Amino acid sequence: MDRIAIQGGAQLFGEIPISGAKNSAIKLMAASILTDQPLRLTNMPRLADTKFLGQLLRQFGIGVTESDGPDGQQTLFHAKEIASTFAPYDLVRQMRASFNVLGPLLARTGHARVSLPGGCTIGARPVDLHIDALSRLGAAIELEEGYVSAHAPNGLRGAEITFPFVSVGATEHALLAAVLARGTTVLRNAAREPEIGDLARCLIAMGARIEGLDTDVLTITGVTALNGADWPVIPDRIEMGSYAVAAAMAGGEVRLTRARADLIQTLTDKMIEAGVDVLPTEDGVLVRRDPARRLKAVNVTTEVYPGFATDLQAQFMALMTTAEGESVIHENIFENRFMHAPELARLGAEISVHAGEARVTGVPALRGAPVMATDLRASVSLVIAGLAAEGETTVGRVYHLDRGFERLEEKLGACGAQIRRIHGEDDSDVH
Repeated sequence: MDRIAIQGGAQLFGEIPISGAKNSAIKLMAASILTDQPLRLTNMPRLADTKFLGQLLRQFGIGVTESDGPDGQQTLFHAKEIASTFAPYDLVRQMRASFNVLGPLLARTGHARVSLPGGCTIGARPVDLHIDALSRLGAAIELEEGYVSAHAPNGLRGAEITFPFVSVGATEHALLAAVLARGTTVLRNAAREPEIGDLARCLIAMGARIEGLDTDVLTITGVTALNGADWPVIPDRIEMGSYAVAAAMAGGEVRLTRARADLIQTLTDKMIEAGVDVLPTEDGVLVRRDPARRLKAVNVTTEVYPGFATDLQAQFMALMTTAEGESVIHENIFENRFMHAPELARLGAEISVHAGEARVTGVPALRGAPVMATDLRASVSLVIAGLAAEGETTVGRVYHLDRGFERLEEKLGACGAQIRRIHGEDDSDVH
């Protein structure tokens, strides 16, 4: 397995271009199933997760062609015919979001058999809401031997669906299925993440009829068919937030470009409160901090959008490890999402965790050590901490990192970080 080594202490100066959003791209890829015409996605990230889903789409007989176009990285999807509606466990288990192909396959062909995605290191994240939504849309569903078999031979039909709690995945899944259902579907208590708005706007460009964008009530009037479209993937707000925190942790001045400041407003408000200079620019933000000036501890609570993103909690915890005072971090979205805390402690951080609360007492400095990534966001939090730690930090199991960050070493290295990838070495002895 690869590792990443960071020699701490180098300030960051320069520019980091933000890639297209992983969490949007993978749902836009699933949308390609809904039409027999080409869907071209620009600003496409090249990640392990998009690769996995691309493999699954090819199994369905969908053409997937990557290239570099005038708008940067792009991928053309063409589902002229659906040759298979079977999604095996070996592919679905590699990325939970691939379960969301079930709804589009069902809407397009009337049947599908898709593996349940299995467990997750940051919480159970069951798919009950997904299955219930499809059932309400008229699908007959059976669970057998770890697979979901769904049938709607006469097509899906519109329904009113009220989610018992806000679920990004279930909202996206119901939206993907409802656009081809007969009649009107109303989704209440829908998630409002920017990636959902991006998916909805792309579907509208493909001919879907959707009202209530960016609100918690979405109204979808089904159409008989969708056309192709060209669509730019929204900037990745989690990548943007991660590099903003990295610049604050290391010190220096970094301009994040090809991004949108409004997408991380809740994070940057907390960073400013802690003592970081964050200035909006025409195409992103400028993050600036004098490392000689110690940050102040700030409390955060993760919430559904537009609240503080759970996907930025680990990164912010890393920032708080050297802040003056005590920071209290409440995690309200996922259980088991403090697994990075013991790894940060290996670098000298003082963190106590009880249930969904972590208390971080800032220390004057961190010290480099071997650490191990436990999930995608935890992995980048360890890289961030390593940027400021004295000596060398090595992060193992970085396949987690490769799922959601494109060319991380290149982007940080271009700003002066002393970071390198160590290929093919076994990290089983990290601890």
